[in-house]
Amino acid sequence: MDYNAQWDADQQDNNDVVPLTRAEAEKLFGPQVSRPARVTPFRVVAAQIALSLVATLVWWLFYKPPGAAALSAFLGGAICWLPGALFAARLRQLTGAGTVLNWMLGEAFKMGATIAMFVAIAFWYRDVLWLPLLVTYLIALKTYWIALAWR
Repeated sequence: MDYNAQWDADQQDNNDVVPLTRAEAEKLFGPQVSRPARVTPFRVVAAQIALSLVATLVWWLFYKPPGAAALSAFLGGAICWLPGALFAARLRQLTGAGTVLNWMLGEAFKMGATIAMFVAIAFWYRDVLWLPLLVTYLIALKTYWIALAWR
């Protein structure tokens, strides 16, 4: 089978695609189809901060000694939401010019900031408790899925 010929035939078919009208889209997907998404980057960051604070409170209440565990948990959440907040702020500045390259550079910066925060905490905070830090980081990290499911 000639895959190039099949690819060309598929591309030929894609050129004949007619977009749905608003009425057809609403009939097919429901009246909510044209409503803008409620899940914005800043709402995800706000949810990450809220869940980080709740997790910090839980570590403070149930772990002994509470201070070191709570601070480690808070830092774990901050490792997640601080780079996310910087990325969301960058997206807000790129209105109209949000190219794929800008998005990729923002993601690369976010990953670099996350790694840098982990390294900085490992070097400068000698009393870090890794279990509260990593658990809270993972809780904050999974907030994306909660926000998407909540939508």
